[in-house]
Amino acid sequence: MPVFGLGTWMMGESAKTRAQEVAALRCGLDRGVTLIDTAEMYGNGGAERVVAEAVAGRRDEVFLVSKVLPENASRAGTVKACEASLKRLETDRLDLYLLHWRGSIPLAETLEGFAALERDGKIRAFGVSNFDLDDMEELAALDGGDACAANQVFYNLAHRGVEFGLLPHCRARRIPLMAYSPLDQGGTLLSSRTLGDIARRLGATPAQVALAWLMRDEGVVVIPKSSSEARVRENLAALDLRLDAEALADLDRAFPPPKRKQALEMR
Repeated sequence: MPVFGLGTWMMGESAKTRAQEVAALRCGLDRGVTLIDTAEMYGNGGAERVVAEAVAGRRDEVFLVSKVLPENASRAGTVKACEASLKRLETDRLDLYLLHWRGSIPLAETLEGFAALERDGKIRAFGVSNFDLDDMEELAALDGGDACAANQVFYNLAHRGVEFGLLPHCRARRIPLMAYSPLDQGGTLLSSRTLGDIARRLGATPAQVALAWLMRDEGVVVIPKSSSEARVRENLAALDLRLDAEALADLDRAFPPPKRKQALEMR
């Protein structure tokens, strides 16, 4: 799985912004990004239609991720939801299909749906989103659950709770953690003085420092969302940024790692 992708949350909600959103995704693809993350929930399927337009004629270049809502995640419902996503995305398969978060339907039923989709070639792999450590352990104990290929969670410098137990668990099992809202959209992360000082010293931007920090070790994938081509180019430059020991120490002081288990955050 690529370590950098393009998020699509809040895309596909307005016809007025569609061309801009398609252009931003194509900007990323033109610069070598291969991962696009979307979901049936985003824009009530509108984001998937935006993605379809952006990847038209170049589907084989893309590692495509979508998600099933928990209320749709019964065995038959998972298959039906995936087929609807495939239709909106104008493709015959997903590279990764995630359960968006846990609901009332037993995980075993969802796994049966994932297995049926894999057998039919409609998905290449399955994963989960917003699963905490106990959820991951429960999943792994189920028949087929140990094949989980990713866990997508809210994770950024200002919200590091997953580091206490969940991230080590996933790394030990070689399950990538996909960090959504890696720039803490709606938060105050990018206005941090420490982040700004480090960015100036390294000739970078605060966003690039925040993304490079997440990608500093193996096992974490970032999927920042932007409808701006300029911002997509800015974010991509984080791939070439290496944080030195001084920067990492400063960031740990400003944004301390967790010292105990914390409840998993969802946004």
